[in-house]
Amino acid sequence: MVRFLVLYNTPEDPAEFHRHYREVHIPLAKSLPGLRRYTVSRDVALIRGAGPYYMIAELDFDDRAALEAAFASPEGQAAAQDVPKFATGGSHSLVYDLEDA
Repeated sequence: MVRFLVLYNTPEDPAEFHRHYREVHIPLAKSLPGLRRYTVSRDVALIRGAGPYYMIAELDFDDRAALEAAFASPEGQAAAQDVPKFATGGSHSLVYDLEDA
């Protein structure tokens, strides 16, 4: 499995961020071909380090090829183009392989 992790910074308007995320972005992201799991975490509390993270999204795919195909698809392009419309505080993304420990 491979995970696409998005760390959202605090938005300018949290209420509008959540409205747009729920009504527009989640349906776009859930339409990604090959998506296996999609979770959102709120009320992020830092234990160590510094960072302005407001919300975290995790999207899991079978492998990197599936992830790359998903984001190259029309659905993936639409989801990517939607991010600047609501993530007014900015965001950071990471991709990494998952393995059981």
